[in-house]
Amino acid sequence: MGRASRIGTATKVVVFAVFEAPAMRRLLFATVVALSAAACGTPESPRLALGSPAPDFTLPGIDGRTHALRDYSNARVLAVVFTCNTCPSSQLYESRLRKLHGDYRGRGVTVVAINPNAPGAMELADLGYSDVGETLDDMKLRAAHRRLEYPYLSDGETQSVSRQFRVVTTPHIFVFDAARTLQYDGRIDDDPREAFVKSHDARNAIDALLAGRPTPVRRTPVTGCPVKSRGPTGPDPHRNESDTEPVSLEMAGADEMTRLRQNGTGKLLLINFWATWCAPCATEFPDLEATYRRFKARNMEFVTVSVNDPEERSAVLEFLKAQRATHRNLQFATADVYGLQAAFDPMMPAPVPFTLLLAPNGEVRYQELGQLDVMTLRRAILASLPDEPQHPGLQAYWSTTD
Repeated sequence: MGRASRIGTATKVVVFAVFEAPAMRRLLFATVVALSAAACGTPESPRLALGSPAPDFTLPGIDGRTHALRDYSNARVLAVVFTCNTCPSSQLYESRLRKLHGDYRGRGVTVVAINPNAPGAMELADLGYSDVGETLDDMKLRAAHRRLEYPYLSDGETQSVSRQFRVVTTPHIFVFDAARTLQYDGRIDDDPREAFVKSHDARNAIDALLAGRPTPVRRTPVTGCPVKSRGPTGPDPHRNESDTEPVSLEMAGADEMTRLRQNGTGKLLLINFWATWCAPCATEFPDLEATYRRFKARNMEFVTVSVNDPEERSAVLEFLKAQRATHRNLQFATADVYGLQAAFDPMMPAPVPFTLLLAPNGEVRYQELGQLDVMTLRRAILASLPDEPQHPGLQAYWSTTD
């Protein structure tokens, strides 16, 4: 049992520091839409013809029910929005869709969201901007976290509905009149950053239909991320190329632990203290590895620190190899556990597991004593990653649940 009797297994304590996102720079936005579309590789495709009848659908929803087009026959206006969990543009529009649903549901307007992405097609490059993937269970987690009350349906298994609507990009909204003929399709509005919206295209179309007028604009461009479709079976999309590298283990003394706490990586640094004899440590380790793979390309490093006795090195290394832990791994070099923990941080708690996230300047952005909640950790990471020019506003999105 090693030091289990002396160190013990932690009870759970969570500290999550949320930091306000930097101010948006208006100068960049002139190129953002073009850059985003180019980066995502948004394909061109024939659009569903204006005046077309609404394609029929029968899809599972996050509420456990099956939803069909006929279920919304009483709506004066039906807005069908193709969106998803992982696309940065879709994320930034969630609050606006929630508001659209709230503002119009008492006026005979129904908003239905459909996720077109095939869950098995998602790659690490897609997951690096999200806490969850695209399964129906993932959709339930997102809806609960963001308090999304409109129907949210999954088309990922067959993507047949998405093909009928000819959707290639998310987010994409279709507005149908009472006769269920298409009167508007395209973007929700003209800027992913809500503060800079000038043209409320979808709302304008809905307002016109409710007033019995023609929609002022019937079609607008769609920018965002391409729908992820099923393809031929290939390499594991959730595996980094570096996962084939050898797994190594360094013995670390007090000086190394002090340097580790200072975070000289210049990146966001995730650190996990653990031991082979600690059951919660073993349980959470795969989640930590998956989280590292998810965010590695976005300038995040991961270091594990085993508090096992030095003579247990072979068992520690065996465990790390089984986990494909190709990042940096440390083990206490001496039996002075408390001294090495104090060298890392005099305020560090003794039990394991203990996980913390350090900013490049060494600030603690998140820490958790005891088995971690992986969703909380991932959201803390996303809230700590700086905005990228092609995706302005993401840090602010992840720094709040509104």
